[in-house]
Amino acid sequence: MEVFVLNQQNSIAHHFLAELRSVSLQHDRMRFRKNVERLGEIMAYEISKTFHYLPEKVQTPLAWADAKKAELPVLITVLRAGLPYFQGFLNFFDGADTGFIGAYRKEGPEITVELDYLACPSLEKREVILIDPMLATGNSVVRSLNELMKRGQPSRVHVASLVAAPEGMEYLKKTIQIPFNLWTVVVDEKLNKESYIVPGLGDAGDLSFGTKL
Repeated sequence: MEVFVLNQQNSIAHHFLAELRSVSLQHDRMRFRKNVERLGEIMAYEISKTFHYLPEKVQTPLAWADAKKAELPVLITVLRAGLPYFQGFLNFFDGADTGFIGAYRKEGPEITVELDYLACPSLEKREVILIDPMLATGNSVVRSLNELMKRGQPSRVHVASLVAAPEGMEYLKKTIQIPFNLWTVVVDEKLNKESYIVPGLGDAGDLSFGTKL
């Protein structure tokens, strides 16, 4: 597992992350979603540096110019919290094939993740980005990847999170059997006893779209 942490370098991403965390700004749902989307755009740019590019020629009004064309990835997001982050990736990879996973946290003596929806193209020999903003326990990523592997063997897998907990990162490292890269904006301190990320930013789905029953 190779890990890239965006906030280890100076960029405007620090500003967007600070606004996401601020309880005094989180009431502004549109601002929250926009900042998540912006961070998705920045992360898409960083991941794009690892892609394979094919040379091509482009005709300008004056002459032919050398150019490079990216082999676009398949974007897969976990509903519903992943949608604003996913939109940032889609803004950059606007011609990409996409897929969606319905996953939810089931409370009980042990917290589990249930999957009840999956729609995606064939992943055979494709570059795949799995977009799940909150990497807490890591269960949703592992469950999602297990199901996605039934849709073909990707050439490479990227897991893109917004906020990651060390426990979730360690779980991915121990559990996922295929090579993958983990990309996150920030690695936070820990999980609390309810398996929420601390300091975190709260429930990304609720902050983006409203509380659920």
